[in-house]
Amino acid sequence: MPSGRLMNRRQFAGVLIAATARAAEDSRQIVEESQRRSRVRSERYEGSLEVISGHSRIAKKSWQHARLGSFGDSKSIIRFTAPAEVKGVALLVVNHPDRASDQWLWTPAINRDRRIALQDRSTRFFGTDFSFEDLEERDVNQYDYRLTGEESIDGAACWRIEAKPRQTKSSQYDLTRIWTRKDNYVPVQYENFVKDQPARRLHQSDLEHVQNIWTPRLLEMTDMRRNSCTVLRIDKLEYNVSMQENDFTVQALRREQ
Repeated sequence: MPSGRLMNRRQFAGVLIAATARAAEDSRQIVEESQRRSRVRSERYEGSLEVISGHSRIAKKSWQHARLGSFGDSKSIIRFTAPAEVKGVALLVVNHPDRASDQWLWTPAINRDRRIALQDRSTRFFGTDFSFEDLEERDVNQYDYRLTGEESIDGAACWRIEAKPRQTKSSQYDLTRIWTRKDNYVPVQYENFVKDQPARRLHQSDLEHVQNIWTPRLLEMTDMRRNSCTVLRIDKLEYNVSMQENDFTVQALRREQ
């Protein structure tokens, strides 16, 4: 017969495994509910960006963004409208539910489109602190989740969740921490890690109820290795506007808008 001490150890291990499983289930449910509340048929906005370097130099840019679908089943185009040296440069992102996105970049100055290889997705997107990977969307099933605690961000109570990619080669990040508000399920902060070191932090604020969806209008992406920050302000935002599949092709990418 097993000793009492061995039985206690087994019981403790069983409780620990059960608690871990519940935490994983709870964290996944939070992420699923967050995505459910923000799911739309389409989205369109105009963005103004300020890139602030460690020496307080500011570069201003602007782009137009359009997206059809949501999360792991979506397509988007970002097209720069200013300054003149990047005007017309555009990125097509085709997201997939089970793997990393496909991406194509259109550069009108050389009349060329090219596919962005997976190994190049960690590079900065045209001088901003967003990487190419940061501009894609991922399905909830591409990650394993763990609820690690609770914390306040900007005075709002949040769940703190850790997400690890199931396909490690599909992402530059080994780990992402997500802070999701308890009152409206909006993720207000992401912190991305590379080899256990913080790499980029995305802070989302200035929440507004747009067409019954709580939406951040101010995004701040900080590259913690470069000590630089890009502030994105979202204007003229519309959800569920009429768009077609053929608006999101390499051929459409070439069209000036």
